[in-house]
Amino acid sequence: MWLAVFRTVAVSLSLVAVAVRLFLQPLAEPSGADKLTFTVIGLVYLFTLVCGLMLRGGWAVRLAAVVQVVGDLLVASVLVLLTGVGDSPLTFLYLLAVIGASIVLDGRGALVAAGASALAYSLLLVAVRARWLEAPSGMGNLSQQRLLFLVGSNLLALVLIAVLAGYLTRQLSDTGGRLSEREADLKNLDLLQRQILACMPSGLITCDARGRVTFVNRAAHAILGLEGAAPFLDTPVESLLPGALGTDVHQRRRELSVQTRAGPRTLGLTVTGLEGTGGGTLVVFQDLTELRRIENDLRRADQLASLGTLSAQLAHEIRNPLAAMRGSAQLLVQAPDVDPTSARLVDILLRESDRLSKLVDDFLRFARPPPPLKRELDLAVLARETVEMLRADPLAGQVRLEQALTPLRVSVDADQIRQVLINLLRNAFQAAGPGGRVRVELREADGQGRLSVWDSAGSIPEAHLSRIFEPFFSTREGGTGLGLSTAHSLVRAHGGTLRVSSSPRDGTEFLIHLPPRG
Repeated sequence: MWLAVFRTVAVSLSLVAVAVRLFLQPLAEPSGADKLTFTVIGLVYLFTLVCGLMLRGGWAVRLAAVVQVVGDLLVASVLVLLTGVGDSPLTFLYLLAVIGASIVLDGRGALVAAGASALAYSLLLVAVRARWLEAPSGMGNLSQQRLLFLVGSNLLALVLIAVLAGYLTRQLSDTGGRLSEREADLKNLDLLQRQILACMPSGLITCDARGRVTFVNRAAHAILGLEGAAPFLDTPVESLLPGALGTDVHQRRRELSVQTRAGPRTLGLTVTGLEGTGGGTLVVFQDLTELRRIENDLRRADQLASLGTLSAQLAHEIRNPLAAMRGSAQLLVQAPDVDPTSARLVDILLRESDRLSKLVDDFLRFARPPPPLKRELDLAVLARETVEMLRADPLAGQVRLEQALTPLRVSVDADQIRQVLINLLRNAFQAAGPGGRVRVELREADGQGRLSVWDSAGSIPEAHLSRIFEPFFSTREGGTGLGLSTAHSLVRAHGGTLRVSSSPRDGTEFLIHLPPRG
């Protein structure tokens, strides 16, 4: 195709040169040579157009190449004839035809073109010398020695050019082939690299020496919640990972807590300097939020299990003397000669012993909750009934209570889950206060039931979130600190989890994950 373009440009320049020559001559009729020149130029345009269409259509590419070479030889022969054959300055056109043949065909094609060129030139010389064709400059007087010299020298030149052009073309073809293979390898490597970066579960961010982001992979988008965010390339990496670079960018491994659009995240971070990039940095990180949460749950479960064992033993030891003390107090109050002051003190003793007994019962319920008696039910119905029951609570009348309950069948102990909901809702009523909002929501996600109790207060400090399920930990005056601990134990007995998040902006949410029915 490029050879056809080159030929078109060369012929166009020739056409311009002939037209300028005729324009500068006095007004006269064009000679026969001029007419033949225009005819040849027109034929070159025609066969170049035909070859171009053949190449563009991908049809008979080899045939199109042969047609181009034959056309070049014919054009060269006509131009050589018009310019004097033996004395023609255009005999180099045969060399161009041979070079073109080596490009579009191969070394063997170049040799064939060289032989055809030598044969055509020799026939022209013989035909003009024998006066079979007419040519300018008196070629009929060409001696036999001169004829042999012209034929031999042109044949030698054409063969040498054919061999050299064929060799160079072969070398160029081999080099081009190797280059194409390397280019294909690079494309495959680039594709593999992109696939690796896209599929790797770890987030990856690169930045330049100024700390400006140059690349963020798909996992980093998901971990940092960057989907749909404003363009962040060429932004400071500290805007995405505050404190990521730190003081020592070569520190092997550390953890970093960041606030993302998806909420707070705990990241395991590795920062490495990129060699050969003028001070660039590679940041690789994993989302450890869920792992740390599970570790905290397991640690809390171990602590609660140990504390539960100790609490059960302690409660058992308290129960017996407490029962003896209460029985003795009842006997005192039944005595006929008891005075009013003693009776009042005995009443106080009975009342406080009852309160202590209830506290021991709650403690035992936390320490050793009864195994759940599961049966399949619609959790939305259970939640709705519990909410309606609590509407009579004076605290519920001060808040706006909302429900978003999707029908969901699960296998649970109805009494225990109702007790969990009562504890969470009463806490939410107290936290929200007059004019606040409380919402109960039930939905299914990832095959699990997700039951949440949310209040608008968001009043749990960050320092208390890690201790909120500990027994006897309470920030409310008069609270025993066993309600949330018991709720946590009951949910854990069902094979689920109970988690909490709280902030003044987003409110407080207690989220219960219940396993699928089965």
